[in-house]
Formats: sequence, structure tokens, C-alpha cells
Amino acid sequence: MEHEVFVPVPAERLRAALADPAQVARALPGFQQDAGTEPVAGRLRLRVGGHTITYRGTLRVTAREDGGYAVEGDATEARGSGTVKLALTLGLRETDGASTLRFGGTATADGRIAELPADAVDFAAVRLLDRWAANLGAETAADEPPAAATVFETEIPPPGLAGVDSVNGSADADDVDDTDDVDDTDDVDDVDDIDEVDAVEAVAGFPDPGVPPAEAAHARRTMIGRSAEEVDHSPPRGRYAPVPAPQTVARDNALRWAAPAAALAVASAIVVGRALRRRR
Repeated sequence: MEHEVFVPVPAERLRAALADPAQVARALPGFQQDAGTEPVAGRLRLRVGGHTITYRGTLRVTAREDGGYAVEGDATEARGSGTVKLALTLGLRETDGASTLRFGGTATADGRIAELPADAVDFAAVRLLDRWAANLGAETAADEPPAAATVFETEIPPPGLAGVDSVNGSADADDVDDTDDVDDTDDVDDVDDIDEVDAVEAVAGFPDPGVPPAEAAHARRTMIGRSAEEVDHSPPRGRYAPVPAPQTVARDNALRWAAPAAALAVASAIVVGRALRRRR
């Protein structure tokens, strides 16, 4: 098997990461270290096709004289008797400020994984190597300290203008030495003298803060001389006052004249009736 993975990390930093077993273990996807064991010893969950197989074993990464690395691993199924043995060579070369990892070697396995299709097994192995290299590069890049700013990137403040310090109220260090001691603050007059400060002059366009608004003055005049009960239970005024009921003066006038008119009509009918009877 041969496979290459591009890692956007300088080769020197990637070599330092490969020399750290704990960092190698953290970058391995699906790996869980057992308590009290070596950094790269524990359980690995491998997804192959629609199946998940859990292995328990160890992994070792050692440097070689030619600048490469030897990757050796052996594991046993956690719920079975199948085994896996891995012997890979890892080459590292620099590519335009980044790195390229080249994997090569062989792997033998039996048990459940041997019963699965070969294409699915190859795809799972390549995906595991890709994710491991990507995690290792991301962790290495995160640990990289930020680059120091050069002379050309350093921000230079603009030159100060004459009189700016006086406008901002700042003073030179020599002027600070000329100030009086803190003990002189005992000579300050009592706080009662603050009442003698002149009244604040009204700013043009704004009312005098000492004079209450007209609405407040009217409300105060209407509230003075009234008890709290009267204020609480008094009906609202102004736009919120209740609307009075309509008056029925016209109806009362009509009823007032209806009774005499009816009596007059009855009397007139009686008189006319008697006059007609006399003629007969």
C-alpha cells in the first residue's frame, strides 16, 4: 500500500510532533487510551463499510537513519479472536513551506475484517491515514507560537502636536514632582462651604434646572390641600376623564306639553259633542 497526504505545516514542526507519542495518540481518530498504559496503547474503533470493529493494541513510531519513520502496530479484536499487524514506512519531505507524508508498507489481518470486501477495507485504511495526518497537522499548527512583528509591521504613533498635552490636561513628569504633598489636603474647607457655590447659569436653549416644568407646577398646585384618599379616588381629568351621559332635556319638554294638549283635545271634543246634541 502506498499513499501520500499533504500537511500544511513545516517539516521541522511535523518531525517534532511525530517524536511525541502523546501527540501521535491524540491525533489518531477513534483511539481511546487505556489507563496506566503507554501513550499509544488502548482501543481503536474502526469503521469499515457499515460495520464497526473495536481493536485493542499498541502503536509505535520510531525514527530511522534515512530521515523517515517506522510505524509498527499490532492489535486484537475486543470481541473476537481476529488480529491485525501493521508495518509501515513513513517518509516526510518539505513542499513549499509545508510537508508531504508518504505512507508505504503492508498489513495483515484476520477475523471479522477479513470477511469484508477488500475495497471497503482499503477505503477505511486510507481514510484513517488522511484523518490522522490532518489532525496531527492541525494540532501542530495550533501549538505554533505567533510570529514576531518586524520593524516594518510595528505601528508607530504619530508625532504629538504642540499644546495637545495642555488641552488634554496632562502634565510632564517634572511638573508632578512640583505638586504639594498629600497632607495639604487637610486645609480644604468644610463640605458645608459647597452651598455657597454660585447657581449654575442656564444654557442657551435649555430651561433653568432650578425651575420645574409647567406641567409639574400645575400638578403640584392641584395636589396641595387634598388628602391621599381624595387623590387616590378622584376621577381622572383631561383626556382621560369619563364621558358624561347624554342629556334628555328634549324628551322631558315633549312629555311636559303632551299632557295639557291631550286634556285640551278631550275638553274640546266634549264641548263640540254637546253643541251638536243641542242643535238636534
